[in-house]
Amino acid sequence: MKSIKNTRTLVLAALLAALTYIATTVIKIPTPTMGYVHIGDSFVLLSGYLLGPIVGGLSAGIGSMLSDLLGGYATWAPGTFTIKLATAMTAAAVFKVLGRTAGNKNRLHLFPKAILAGVAGEAVMIFGYFLYNILMLTVVNVGSESITLSAAIAESLAEIPFNVAQGIIGTGLSALLLPVTIGLPARQLP
Repeated sequence: MKSIKNTRTLVLAALLAALTYIATTVIKIPTPTMGYVHIGDSFVLLSGYLLGPIVGGLSAGIGSMLSDLLGGYATWAPGTFTIKLATAMTAAAVFKVLGRTAGNKNRLHLFPKAILAGVAGEAVMIFGYFLYNILMLTVVNVGSESITLSAAIAESLAEIPFNVAQGIIGTGLSALLLPVTIGLPARQLP
């Protein structure tokens, strides 16, 4: 029986990684800061909620990283993997701490818990990309010219509103999708 559960978990992890990639790649809204806003974070968060911090984090990180690798943002792939892994892990941990009311047949009670867990996870995403953008601009020097630390911080601050918008959309969509996905054969939710 354990091998069937492991197979189902692996299949769900692969499915969520693929959905993360697709949702990140297909609907992209370019930003003036040379990045883009997408709905992939909804599946990043769902990965954490449904698969837990480790497997869910890896699924989210791999799906998100693939969108960078295959979408022309290869220099961002290591940061994206790490940040989305941490995003899903944080959301999963908060979701687990908030728990689930035993015997409650109404799945709508998960909505506020998913919102709170999503906010925590997306805060990690926003801060992670703020730091990684500074690293990319100063150390890796992704632009054609040298940039000072203060200029890199200013440019990274300009990205925050777009990451906040992405976080709000991802949190809302994941909270709406969670009650529908509970029946998926992964693991028992907290």
